[in-house]
Amino acid sequence: MKFEKIKSLLPDFAKDIKLNLSSLSNETILNENTFAGMVLTSSLTTQNKFLTEMIVEEAIEILSEKEFNAAYTAASLMAMNNIYYRSIHLISNKNYQSMPANLRMNAIASHGIDEIDFELWSLAASAIKGCGMCLDSHENVLVKKEVSANKIQAALRVASVINATSLSIDSISN
Repeated sequence: MKFEKIKSLLPDFAKDIKLNLSSLSNETILNENTFAGMVLTSSLTTQNKFLTEMIVEEAIEILSEKEFNAAYTAASLMAMNNIYYRSIHLISNKNYQSMPANLRMNAIASHGIDEIDFELWSLAASAIKGCGMCLDSHENVLVKKEVSANKIQAALRVASVINATSLSIDSISN
């Protein structure tokens, strides 16, 4: 993914974001499909329709149908989980932490793609939504699967740049 169309639309104040998008384009820590799925999941998580449309145009050329659907699944499940788990973490009454969530999350185990990719994509979404419990959970799974700190950091970097891109795109579409 090269982000050329996106970079061309960013305003002058977003020069650093353009540079960071260029740096992400040259990312070598993640393979192309892992990266594209992470970018798509991150874009979906920002809920910026204009940005997501541009990301989809590029991602659809890279991702398989299963990977494409899994990115949507990761974004959707994290939209639910990040709110729930961040809330029970922040609420003063800690009794909620011992209660069953009673939320269906079967797709976390049945997404149909590489488990590490799905965890990295979920980590990126959780970073954007700011859920510490979810970040810890996904990072723990990745560490147990011997994923390098560099790959985990790359997921966080992708999430942060896509989130900043979303904000910058919003400034020109309003």
